[in-house]
Amino acid sequence: MDVVWWINPGQIHLYAKELVERGDYPNVSAAVSGELARARAAREREQTLLAAEVRRRLQVPTDQWEPVTGAAEFTADARAFLTERQTEDPSRA
Repeated sequence: MDVVWWINPGQIHLYAKELVERGDYPNVSAAVSGELARARAAREREQTLLAAEVRRRLQVPTDQWEPVTGAAEFTADARAFLTERQTEDPSRA
């Protein structure tokens, strides 16, 4: 999931206008409302999938759990991914 830290309101308006010009929506207001509804639906789907995965993992017997050795090892893949993204596009820092 991409996290947006800051959005220029002008960019939002331009994007909404592009959606209208492309014929996706009848007007800017509908474009903004429609895209917000799509984003909300996507978040709800992600939340549902996450909740199902957590429930599935909680059903694993404790004797089959894998131990976590430490925070550094546990987050190493995520930190490497974020470092790579920052190197590719410093504006995402």
